[in-house]
Amino acid sequence: MRTTMLGSGRAALALALAVLTLATAGRSGTDAQPPDPALRVGARDLAGTVSSAGGPEAGVWVIAETTDLPTKFTRIVVTDDRGRYMIPDLPTASYRVWVRGYGLIDSPDVPATPGRSLDLRAVPAPSPASAAEYYPALYWYSMLRVPEPSEFPGTGPEGNGIPPAMKSQAQWLDVVKTNGCYTCHQLGNKATRTIPPELGDFESSADAWRRRLQSGQAMIQMTTNIGRLGPRGLQQFAEWTDRIGAGALPAALPARPRGVERNLVLTLWDWAGPKDYLHDEVSTDKRNPRINANGLIYGTTEESTDLFPVLDPVNHKATQVKMPVRDAATPSSKANPMLPSPYWGTDPIWDSQASMHNPMFDEKGRVWFTSRVRPAANPDACKAGSSHPSAKLTPLETSNRHLAMYEPRSGKITLIGTCFSTHHLVFAEDQNNTLWTSAGGPQSGVVGWLNRRVFEETGDEMKSQGWTAIVLDTNGNGRRDEDDTPVKAAFYGIGVNSNDGTVWGSVLGFPGMVVRLNPGANPPTTALAEAFEVPSPGFGPRGMDIDRQGVVWTPLSSGHLASFDRRKCKGPLNGPTATGKHCPEGWTLHPFPGPQLANVSEPGSAEASYYAWVDQFDTAGLGRNVPIATGNASEALLALVNGRWVQLRVPYPLGFYTKWMDGRIDDPNTGWKGRALWATFSTRAPFHLEGGKGTTSKVVKFQLRPDPLAH
Repeated sequence: MRTTMLGSGRAALALALAVLTLATAGRSGTDAQPPDPALRVGARDLAGTVSSAGGPEAGVWVIAETTDLPTKFTRIVVTDDRGRYMIPDLPTASYRVWVRGYGLIDSPDVPATPGRSLDLRAVPAPSPASAAEYYPALYWYSMLRVPEPSEFPGTGPEGNGIPPAMKSQAQWLDVVKTNGCYTCHQLGNKATRTIPPELGDFESSADAWRRRLQSGQAMIQMTTNIGRLGPRGLQQFAEWTDRIGAGALPAALPARPRGVERNLVLTLWDWAGPKDYLHDEVSTDKRNPRINANGLIYGTTEESTDLFPVLDPVNHKATQVKMPVRDAATPSSKANPMLPSPYWGTDPIWDSQASMHNPMFDEKGRVWFTSRVRPAANPDACKAGSSHPSAKLTPLETSNRHLAMYEPRSGKITLIGTCFSTHHLVFAEDQNNTLWTSAGGPQSGVVGWLNRRVFEETGDEMKSQGWTAIVLDTNGNGRRDEDDTPVKAAFYGIGVNSNDGTVWGSVLGFPGMVVRLNPGANPPTTALAEAFEVPSPGFGPRGMDIDRQGVVWTPLSSGHLASFDRRKCKGPLNGPTATGKHCPEGWTLHPFPGPQLANVSEPGSAEASYYAWVDQFDTAGLGRNVPIATGNASEALLALVNGRWVQLRVPYPLGFYTKWMDGRIDDPNTGWKGRALWATFSTRAPFHLEGGKGTTSKVVKFQLRPDPLAH
């Protein structure tokens, strides 16, 4: 039986109904009614109907899982409007099959093998509380009561407990959402909306929250973020968990999949250890999704381990490769300060020197990583007094992460020390295959790159790299000079406009902004930037991407997916009037689906999306240039298609939280089967997922077929 975190009451009821369910689940369609001609069951398929006492169950999930393959394998489909389902192309194995859906509790597992009809009996939830156990985290987190707008600015610890520097409710939201509490894991799932008894005994829930935030090796980051909210932050989270503990339930209810959402086929593979967390995966070259067709998927494990996972999705095998460092003195996350974890005790489960963050394929099928190769102190070639063209203008003392390249055919790893810090990376579509990188943070004030052509010709990492300050053309004369204004900012997300070669980045902060960098002929001396602040009611960008028309897309802490189209700007884009607030007309804010946080009246959603990715080449089947946001609270990918949201939800295991995705075309001649989106479970706490301790990160393949019964 699968392990869940949904409570013994649900399990007991499901087991009580098992005899009735099994009596109907295994019968062929010919046992009780004529076979449905739409359900053509091939030798590798499972198909049938899902019904309950109320009749056919439309828009529910049928889940088939096996551990017979080299790594755990799961395939999930959605029923059509008549309760019919078709799970296609299952590898030969024995499966456990069950039904999950809103308004239901899980049906008992039914053993099955491919090549048969299998009717299933759904189990209606006996109470609203049991039904709510299956809701995405968004619906539970929306119950958090945010301080009223009238309580800002804060009056400090002796007043309302909100720091005076917190000027508005929007600033508070930025912290409790994307750019603070939600940065690295989900809130609202079972593990966070309740206080685990293993944490200990406390006089108050506020004390329990204070202690839980010191657990594990992310202690400094978590305590710093809650500190930004002042004492009121702990009080609000404590009040939230107290209400839920007393039986309060979400006011809003999630809708079952409908329309194209019912065409979704999900495939999941385990691919990491129970202590490992993933940041990103990559399947292909962002510039050409035909690269690496049917090939291996690669992941990055950031602070958790130096073993990066590799998935063979054809043979269902998961392996690992060790990422080395150049200098043994490179610090490890194992040394991070911590208090014991209720899951792992005193064991420091993270141990990474490389801190691999973001991977990217090149056109030759090699995988590039932002990865630490040495301690932060830079060599003299990066500093003042160096003859390096970039160091002469902008000397750099430290860099916290660098570059690495993996050659799958040979297994060779090349480490590249950079003077600039790296966070995300993207290849330009130019003759040099320039690799641009963001710094993430702190506010470095530079953007760095690697000239791939020069590096491959010379192997000289210093000669091949460069960086430039981010400088606004304050006097508007079209060139960099002493009258212009350097911006102490750091790109977080990064993208290249394929039309003109400009480099765009999102900048964290409140309200935050996107920046356009025009490199010019000699970037260290010629690069000029334009900055565009997010207009109210939007705020708080994080990851971003750009479409083939040059439109930038970024999720916001305000609960929007924002687009910025520079072509719509009416006034001067440089000069003294270009203050950052000069092109509100370029912005469009698209509210995310789902409920808003309690006490918030501004438009938006409790959704806290980490990143946006644009499907430039229609790898998903939703169209070209469709922006897709990571629905970190919705447990989904959120695609904006012609102004309407399509939610590609991952219902199992509960807690899907990804930080990126990409799309690959394996075979353009095989329709939907040759196309897919790829993502991974990216929470820093995989033990918070359904299943608890021992649950691992998973690769998720998203495919959209023409209809819910297509083979």
